[in-house]
Amino acid sequence: MSVRRPPAGATTLLVIAKEPVPGRVKTRLTPPFTPREAAELAAAALDDTLRTVLTLPAQRRVLVLEGHPGPWMPQGYDVLPQSAGTLDVRIAAAFGTCTGPALLIGMDTPQITPSLLAPALSPGGWDGCDAWFGPAEDGGFWALGLAAPDPGLVRGVPMSRRDTGEIQRARLTGAGLTVRDLPRLRDVDTAEDALHVAAAAPRGRFAEALTRLGGAAVR
Repeated sequence: MSVRRPPAGATTLLVIAKEPVPGRVKTRLTPPFTPREAAELAAAALDDTLRTVLTLPAQRRVLVLEGHPGPWMPQGYDVLPQSAGTLDVRIAAAFGTCTGPALLIGMDTPQITPSLLAPALSPGGWDGCDAWFGPAEDGGFWALGLAAPDPGLVRGVPMSRRDTGEIQRARLTGAGLTVRDLPRLRDVDTAEDALHVAAAAPRGRFAEALTRLGGAAVR
């Protein structure tokens, strides 16, 4: 039986993530969830994200991982260890490994769909465009694409703040880049976030895990 190959494209897709280890991921979900349950939700979010990315056209798919790959990881990815340092440094280092257009997303938006990312990954996605920016509802960003990856465009941007996205986008436009926006999405940080994201993608593994773990109880 032939194996279906992921679709090809011109862009490198980067997924920056943590190994879903209890006590090290999604700590803001505890409480109401236990560290083990929070790790299960993180694993489900990562699974949804990685499987969606496999359906997207890409030149290369790279998991930029803090930790070690496990049986949860599907085939079709190269694995790149995250560098040491703050999140801006780690994101910058990931872009520094790319020589052509690259788009980076995280593991906190399991509700992503091919249609959400289609504008950036279409054959003309980079025509007249230097950067793609996906704002997050918490003030950060869930996606960042660079036609000519330059680590200096990210390094030094303060992360995990209400103005992170504003500062990052200003860094891009201040460098003279033409920036196009992707839809605004909600990250999974808190139990309330988890409910909203599961409702946006009710057929995903994340929604299934939340229901199994009693997600309704956090309302």
